[in-house]
Amino acid sequence: MAKTALEMTKEQLAAYHTGAAVRRREVLLQPQTQARWEQAQRLARQAAQRLREEFGVRRVVLFGSALRRPSFTPWSDVDLAAWGLPPERFYAAVAAVTSLSTEIAVDLVDPDRCPAALRTVIEREGVEL
Repeated sequence: MAKTALEMTKEQLAAYHTGAAVRRREVLLQPQTQARWEQAQRLARQAAQRLREEFGVRRVVLFGSALRRPSFTPWSDVDLAAWGLPPERFYAAVAAVTSLSTEIAVDLVDPDRCPAALRTVIEREGVEL
C-alpha cells in the first residue's frame, strides 16, 4: 500500500527530492546526451558551411546551450548567428539549416535584427565557426 510523505523515512523522501531525481536522470541520460552534443557540434559546423557556401554569409557564431557540454541537455538545440545574410534570403537560409537534421533543431538569428541584449550575449559568449 502507498505511503504518505509523513509515513516515509528520510531516505525514502530523498528519493523523491527534485534535485536527486534530476541528478539520477542526468546520470542515466549522460551517454545519450554526450552523443547528442557531439552530433550538435557536427550539425553546427555543417550549417555554418552551408550558410557560407550557399548564402554568402561572412561570419557564423555558435551560442547558447550547444556551446558547452555541461549546458547541453537532451532537449537543447543549436543556436547560430549569421552575419552578411541578405534579408530577402533569411527564410531560405532558415529552411536550409533546419533541414539538415530531424533530430536537433537549428535556430538561426540575424544579429543585425535581433534584440540588443541577445546580440550582446552572442558577441560576448559565442564562438565563431
